[in-house]
Amino acid sequence: MDRGFGKRYRLLKTEEFSSVFALRRLNSKTAVQVWQIPNGLPHPRLGLAVPKKTAKRANRRNYMKRAVREWFRLNRHRLAANDIVVRVRQPFNAAGRAEVWRQLDQAVEHKHHG
Repeated sequence: MDRGFGKRYRLLKTEEFSSVFALRRLNSKTAVQVWQIPNGLPHPRLGLAVPKKTAKRANRRNYMKRAVREWFRLNRHRLAANDIVVRVRQPFNAAGRAEVWRQLDQAVEHKHHG
């Protein structure tokens, strides 16, 4: 199974992010906020935002981005075909990663097997 994170799985353009943010479907009492809209593609795509306000140091922000990307790669096969934007609101480290992954699992739509 392909678990890569190639360009086709990424939200890269400002307008792609904007279209997702416009819907404002989010879960806000958590370390991460999640917005998502159907993308009309056969697969989900991920966009990430880790503001400097969340963590001043780039290496901390990069760790959090890697952790969210890893969650996406491992779960992509069972996610609905949505554009998903994840904004990290509270800093986390390796000890907090499992909780963040749980929050992401709860926040996103999964494929419906029927």
